[in-house]
Amino acid sequence: MAARRKSLFARLRDDPRGVSAVEFALLAPVMIAFYFGLAEFCQGYMAQKRMGHVSAVVADLVAQSDSIRSSQMTDMFRVGDLVMKPFSSTPLKQRASSLTRDTNGVVKVDWSQASGMAARNAGSTVVIPDGLIENGESVIMTEATYDYDSPVDYLMPSVTRFSQTYYLRPRTVDKVGYTN
Repeated sequence: MAARRKSLFARLRDDPRGVSAVEFALLAPVMIAFYFGLAEFCQGYMAQKRMGHVSAVVADLVAQSDSIRSSQMTDMFRVGDLVMKPFSSTPLKQRASSLTRDTNGVVKVDWSQASGMAARNAGSTVVIPDGLIENGESVIMTEATYDYDSPVDYLMPSVTRFSQTYYLRPRTVDKVGYTN
């Protein structure tokens, strides 16, 4: 019996036909985990890029206007919601503000409207990048945040917050007006 067992083990050890199956069994879980991790990373990256595009699109729409009404801003925020498709727009928060640098070099909010977050108070000060506008000039600042929650929670088990701020000068006027 021991000789027969020895020959069975010796035959299995020397038989090359099962090597591929054993290698596949060892590598398959690693490759599958890598594939799903990469797919999840790509989904998060796409959500971040779309959220950044929302900020740019809303700024562009506001900057093309001479004056904005509250209802128009609501429509522009809805456009931002559409840009997020196929991702849910529920965690998307947007804000658009018109800023002007006064003669003392202080940047103040002319008007602000938001969707999902608080609007900035008119007259409050804001810090913007140096050299963006000179004294007396105006800029449209849009902000967007998106709380991305992965559908499989494999690599990103908690909510990841993406945010983007976009600046664009008014195109047709010195300062975009706002009416309620």
